[in-house]
Amino acid sequence: MAELSCDVLVVGAGPTGLMLANWLVKLGVRVVVVDGKPGPTRESRALVVQARSLEVYDQLGLGETVLSAAQRAVALAPGFGDRVFGRIPLGALGEGLTPHPYLEILEQSRNEQILYAHLRELGGDVRWGERLTALAERDGGVEASTGDTTIRARFCVGADGANSIVRRERGIEFEGITNPHRFYVIDATAVGGLVEAAVNVRPGGDEFLLGFPMAGRGNWRLIGLARDSDGDGEVTEQDARDRIKTGFAVTYGDSRWFATYRVHHRVAAAFRDGPFFLAGDAGHVHSPVGGQGMNTGLQDAHNLAFKLADVVHGRAGDGWLDRYEAERRPVAQVLVRTTDRLFGAITSQRFAARALRRAVVPLLAPVGVRTLPQASAGSRLFGYVGQLRIHYWMDPDAERRSGGHRDPVVGRRLPWAGGNFEVLRTLEWQVHAYGGVDAATLPDLNLPVHVFPEAPQTPLRPGWLYLVRPDGFVAAAATPDTAKSIFAAALPHPRPADDV
Repeated sequence: MAELSCDVLVVGAGPTGLMLANWLVKLGVRVVVVDGKPGPTRESRALVVQARSLEVYDQLGLGETVLSAAQRAVALAPGFGDRVFGRIPLGALGEGLTPHPYLEILEQSRNEQILYAHLRELGGDVRWGERLTALAERDGGVEASTGDTTIRARFCVGADGANSIVRRERGIEFEGITNPHRFYVIDATAVGGLVEAAVNVRPGGDEFLLGFPMAGRGNWRLIGLARDSDGDGEVTEQDARDRIKTGFAVTYGDSRWFATYRVHHRVAAAFRDGPFFLAGDAGHVHSPVGGQGMNTGLQDAHNLAFKLADVVHGRAGDGWLDRYEAERRPVAQVLVRTTDRLFGAITSQRFAARALRRAVVPLLAPVGVRTLPQASAGSRLFGYVGQLRIHYWMDPDAERRSGGHRDPVVGRRLPWAGGNFEVLRTLEWQVHAYGGVDAATLPDLNLPVHVFPEAPQTPLRPGWLYLVRPDGFVAAAATPDTAKSIFAAALPHPRPADDV
């Protein structure tokens, strides 16, 4: 029997596992990736790449590659049934918040192909066709078997989807519900009746239709309720085609992919169990509303990779890894709770819900088209959907000390100031200042210091110093005279009993 050893065993080579492997290899961590599939996914599956994920891709060096492969959605087009109420330009909503104020449509299969090619360029690879057959904790580490190979690792990350073998083997509950309805997904060609270059959102009295533009003229992803329209006892593509035409006046030619599925809203009871971690769909699943699923997994991987690298390289103690669950599980819980409520409101077949949709949507949607591009609520909405407003409590006592008040900068992804993201490509802890300080008089903080012009369009304050983590989140803020002690407390420390 062959034997392998590594720092981190990654189980699953979907978008989450491949993103994690890319970052770990880039950060100098020894990685083995296994996946039972013969190769990257061929079906399109997940589709939307949000603004924050594009920032992560850019930090990895793949921003231009992803953008050149993607189809840009420049607007949101709300409607009701066969009516369209106009276009809400996404660029206006996201302007000044991010270098990527749009939705980029890039199917999961292309994300995987791009990430896999880059992993191989970095010197890594995937052991395709190797399904996990045994998994156990041994001497504080991990021992796994894939056929005739034994793999020993310090840590194991289950990025192996909603039916995660790692999660099941560790006995971690997958808490939540399954939506009672069945849904269809169609990758359709020669589509007519939708607003071009926009995400079309069409609720109806007892139906709904989501349309996402895909690469190639007339190509769209269509999602809606799957029903047996002709009464033959089967839910077929023809049933969906008929309902789309009748309810929404949308037609299409052929389909490249048709499938039906049920939507689950679930979160794993734990994201860490000793040397085992869960990421992506292994830790959380929810509805496709908002296009958040794949993006949340990509960002799980980004978050976890830097923490694992800190511990593997001796810059932090094992307790530093507890921060992964403390930061990412609340994000998943809020996301699942929010999408569950929104999806329920859209799909509920109760008489009151159907009547409310008929009365409210045609009234409010036209108002939103006119007012959102100019309103602060529009920017906030883009920030939430683009996953730019995610917040982490930076230590276990921060929430108690603040009385639950969330700082506008600390615990959040570094606000974009027009030119301050390039330095994040160094992948190191660093200090930022935005006007109001003299770099020559700053105390020696034993960290790189970057001084930028004032950024009045952001909550970054002149005269303050900001400690920025390698993943781009702000860990602490201080005035120059207090920065040394405050930043020292926020940094990871290589103590065996580290409990930061």
